[in-house]
Amino acid sequence: MIDEILRRLQSSDVKGNVSAQREAVESWRREKLEEAKQLSIGRQGINSTILQEEARMLVRVLESDWAALSEEIGLWIPTEIIHKEHGDKPKGVEDEDLDEDVLPGRPPPPECHAELHTDYDGVAIRWGLTHHRDSAADCCQACIEQAKRAKPGQMKCNIWVYCPAETGCHSPDKYEHKYQECWLKYAEKPKLNFKDRYSEKYRNAHPAAPLVVPWVSGVVSL
Repeated sequence: MIDEILRRLQSSDVKGNVSAQREAVESWRREKLEEAKQLSIGRQGINSTILQEEARMLVRVLESDWAALSEEIGLWIPTEIIHKEHGDKPKGVEDEDLDEDVLPGRPPPPECHAELHTDYDGVAIRWGLTHHRDSAADCCQACIEQAKRAKPGQMKCNIWVYCPAETGCHSPDKYEHKYQECWLKYAEKPKLNFKDRYSEKYRNAHPAAPLVVPWVSGVVSL
C-alpha cells in the first residue's frame, strides 16, 4: 500500500508542494476506497468470499482507521508552514547563548551535517511521534540506513530532525512532541521551517513557543 502511495506522489509531480501532496494522497485513498467497496459486494465479478472479506477489511482501514494507519506506516504530510524571519532578537538571548549549547549524547559524525536550533521541512518518511532514538547521532544514522534500504522508486531520507530537549520540542502543529523524537524526511530542495530563534511575530501568535528553536536537524547527501 505504501508503495502505491509513493508511486502516486512521484507520478503526480508534486515535489515541494505540500498542499498538492496531501491532495494526491487523498485522491489515492478515495479511488482505493471506491474500488474496495465494489469488490466487497462482488460488483467486479469476484465470487471468492476470501477476497470479498479482504476488501471489506480494506474499506474499514481506509474509512475509519486511515489516520492510525498513516501514523503506523510513517506517512505524514504536514500542513504547510509559511514563516518569515523579521530579524528581531528576543530580549535576553544573545548569540553566545546559542553558540555555547552542547548536544547531549554521542556527537553526530560530520556526514550528518548537524545544525543546532534548526527545523527542516520535508515529506515525512518516518513519523517521529512513534520513532524515537537515543541521540541525534542515532537519528541521523537511521536516516542514512533508510536511504540505503529504500527500494527503487521509494523516497530516500535526506533530512533528519531530532528533539534533544527532555521537556519536549515546540511545533506549530496539534501534536505534543517529546524528547528523542526522530523524524526522517525527504525534500528535493531542503528548506528551513525555523532557524535559531522564533521571531517575535511568531511567538505572539504562538504564546507557548520558546525563544530558541529546540530541534536539531541535518541534511545528508544521498
